[in-house]
Order: sequence, then structure tokens, then C-alpha cells
Amino acid sequence: MDFLLDPVEVRVLGCLIEKDITTPEYYPLTLNALVNACNQKSNRDPVVAWEEHLVAEAVDTLRDRKLAGVLTGGGNRVPKYSHRIQEALNLGRREIALLCELLLRGPQTTNELRERGGRMYKFSDAEEVESCLARMQDHAGGPLLTQIPRQPGQKEGRFAHLLAGEPQLDVSAGETVPARSAAGLESRVSDLEIEVRELRRITEELRRELGIA
Repeated sequence: MDFLLDPVEVRVLGCLIEKDITTPEYYPLTLNALVNACNQKSNRDPVVAWEEHLVAEAVDTLRDRKLAGVLTGGGNRVPKYSHRIQEALNLGRREIALLCELLLRGPQTTNELRERGGRMYKFSDAEEVESCLARMQDHAGGPLLTQIPRQPGQKEGRFAHLLAGEPQLDVSAGETVPARSAAGLESRVSDLEIEVRELRRITEELRRELGIA
């Protein structure tokens, strides 16, 4: 892949995919519906409370990367947004369901993906999930997933998507960072990226008001 997504873009893409599958009657999504989807408390980790302008910037970036599209005019009173994951990555329904769960909730085990992904695709057993995960690791455009080795206190390893780059690792120990530490680091990075977006927006508004090109 020739792109890396930030946490806001990851969540926005996951929400567009989810709503396409689970509530097609309300899809594509208005910006307001997309904000609500990002901030909903169910099926999300972490739970966030993002403002509209952050989601708008993220979906615009996804459009630039051909991962999202917008419908305007015609019978649409307001712009509506959709994902372009099939065109961008050439994935089937099963793989899209698994990728969506990883985008919305982060690293998960095979059994967690089978159980949670069942709302978007009914997997027959864990072997079917494993087969899909293997295909995504061997994706023609580059691996979409990686397997995180089992950590102390866990029964099995987990899978993580690579659309935001490699998951955080403890390089000195050669092991993955404990889940709690990794979650805290991801949250701090997400907060910093959001602050940078806000500062850029304020700077652009000030430049326009002052007439600075």
C-alpha cells in the first residue's frame, strides 16, 4: 500500500464499510450520520467524541486516496459519503467484514473476529475466518494484516490491520507492548493528531481573515 491512515481516517473508513453492510437503507451517509457513527459507543474501541470538522477532514483525505467517494446533486439535498474499499483493495465480502471489525475495534483473535464479524457475514467456523485472514496477509498489493504473537496472560495471538502501519512493538524486548500500554499510546497519538488538525484549521482561518496568501 502506498498510504497510511491516521486514527480518524481509520475510524471513518470502518464506519462507512459497517453502515454499508448493516444498514444499507441509510447508506451512503451524510456527514452528520458519519459523525454519529464514529462516536457511537457500541462496536467501537476506543470510544471517541469527535467534532464534525475532524470527520470532514478525514473523509476528504480518504476521497483523495480513492478510498471514499461523495454523492452530490440529484435527489441528494446534502452530500453523502461512501467507501471504495472493493475498488481500492479488490476484497470479497468476507474479507471486508473482517477488515471492518479490525478498523473499528483494533487487534482481535480469530474467535473474536468470527463472533463480532458475524453481524456482517456469517462465518461457518474459525477455519473459514483463518482462511480469509491468510488471503489478506498474502494480498497482491501488499499484506493488509499482521499477526501479533501471543502475549503473557493471553491464550492466543491477535490479528491487526496494516492500513495505519505496523502495530506498536516493544523493540528492546522483541515483544509486543502490553495491550493496556498500546491502547494508551494509541489514544495519546490520536489526541495529538486531533490537536494538530485543530491548530491547522485555526491557522488557516486566521490567514484568511488577515488576507495572507
